[in-house]
This record gives sequence, C-alpha cells and structure tokens, in this order.
Amino acid sequence: MFKPRLLVLAAIALGVQPAQGDFFERPPPGIDVVGVEAVTYATAEDTLADIARRYDQGHEEIRIANPEVEFWLPGDGTRVTVPSRYVLPKAERKGVVVNIPEMRLYYFPEPLRREKNEVLITHPISIGRQDWATPLGQTRITSKVVNPSWTPPKSIHEEAALEGETLPTVVPPGPDNPLGNHAIRLALPGYLLHGTNRPYGVGMRVTHGCIRMYPEDIEALFDRVPIGTPVTFVNQPVKLGWHEEGLFVEVHPGLEEDGLSLAELHGMALELLAELPGVEPSQVREEALAQALDEQSGVPVLIAPRQF
Repeated sequence: MFKPRLLVLAAIALGVQPAQGDFFERPPPGIDVVGVEAVTYATAEDTLADIARRYDQGHEEIRIANPEVEFWLPGDGTRVTVPSRYVLPKAERKGVVVNIPEMRLYYFPEPLRREKNEVLITHPISIGRQDWATPLGQTRITSKVVNPSWTPPKSIHEEAALEGETLPTVVPPGPDNPLGNHAIRLALPGYLLHGTNRPYGVGMRVTHGCIRMYPEDIEALFDRVPIGTPVTFVNQPVKLGWHEEGLFVEVHPGLEEDGLSLAELHGMALELLAELPGVEPSQVREEALAQALDEQSGVPVLIAPRQF
C-alpha cells in the first residue's frame, strides 16, 4: 500500500535523531517538548481519518490541526499537518498519564534491557462522552485480558432500551465486541483501556468513560505495561513546556462540560506562566500566545525564546 511521504519541518532538538512512530527518547529534566512538526500530502483516496491512523493521530487531533481541510475528502495532493509534536502534560513522568481534553495517552515505561535510553510512548485515545465523563485522578492497572468478553452494565442496557435497542447479557470475543482484542483493567471499577472494532472513532468523545485505542496501539501497550502500573488522569487543555528553542504553549479545546471561555483559557496560561521560574512577562510573545489560545489547534507554538 502506498504511504505518502512525511516531511519533517522541525526535528526535536535534543542532539538525537527524531523518534520513529510513537516512541521517543525521554527528554532530560527541563525539556518538556518531544516529537517533530511535520506535514504529509493526501492521495485521492485518503480521508483525514485514514491519515490520522497512518500517523497514530486521533480524529479530533488531525481535524483541529487542519481546520481548512475537508475531513472526508481532502483531495489529491492536499497538504496536511501531522500534529506529531507534543508538550508533555504537567504530571510525574511515571506510568501512564492521560490528558483527557487532549485525548492522548503518554506512557513512561521502565526501560527494557535492549533499550540504551529511557523512552516514552504516546498514543491517541477516545474518552467518555459528556454524560459519561472519564474520571480524573489516580488509579493503577489491575489486570490484562486477551480476547475479552464484554458484559454491558445496567446503565448501558438502560440507555440502549431508550433507543429501542436490546443488548445481549454478554458479548463474546469477536468482531462485534466493542472492546476489541485487548483490555487493560483499572482499579476504578468498570473502567478499562481497550481496543475497538470501530477504529475510526479513536480520538473522539464516544465512549462510556473508558479509554479506547487503535487495535495496534493497545496491543503494543498491552505487551509492555505491567500490572500495578500507576495511571494518572489529568485535565489540561493548556500546556506549557520548555524546549531548547524556548517556551512552547499547546492549546486544545476544553471539555464541553467545563464551558471554558477564551478569557478563562488565557487565565490558565497566565497561571502556568507565573509558576515557571525564570520567565519574565516581557519575554512572552503575547501575539503568539493569543493566536494559540484563539486557534486551539493542538500544535505547540513558540511563545518565548530561551534565554541562554
């Protein structure tokens, strides 16, 4: 199958080659930005959903990074931004960290014997709908299941009944199972990290609170993440982080139920700036910050050069 070439615009400036796929060399303390800014070009048959999966991006990630591109028919040769540069969430770099509004998971594994350096792994995810919100806070992985069965809880049976549908008591493994082929159970009762039989929904608010992943991503995570791994859920639509180039901001639309205004997002950014040592207000490019907050494209934007 033809795969359009990926054009790197700005490689990670850590003195190493850009990581391939969703594996990155873990940055040292004081560096918070990983990945590369990149573009690709659509073929006549592509949708943005096709391109998103090809480059391990989610539905909303690719859409908001390309607001002028027609989602279902970009057109042959259309330039598409691949938002594959990330400001790491403000959280301990340990275990699994899920930034809910970003709809992205970050995994900081203990290094394997074959790995010379510590790595981090990141994947797009789906989260709970507004009426089935994914919870915040800390939990841990309790078990892992290959080819899981799905037992719909009473609440989902009731929801289906309101829509005139009847669900089976148990959905066995197979192509009709919404959990896909792999499920990772959490200490939060009823919540899972799992695959899907509907991969084009990854990167959207479509679940009943669980974390849904592309089948290939959950399979890779399943094989690596040990039972007992801590999992942290955060709500950070605005992220700030240092790179060798300077200070970057990354902004995603807030959750609908939070109802965040542009002024409130700006206030979040100012609070984060105030917490950073060594940053003077005069250093911040207000125009760049305002544009990032207005566009909410999920693409990191340089707002202050590093002072050496």
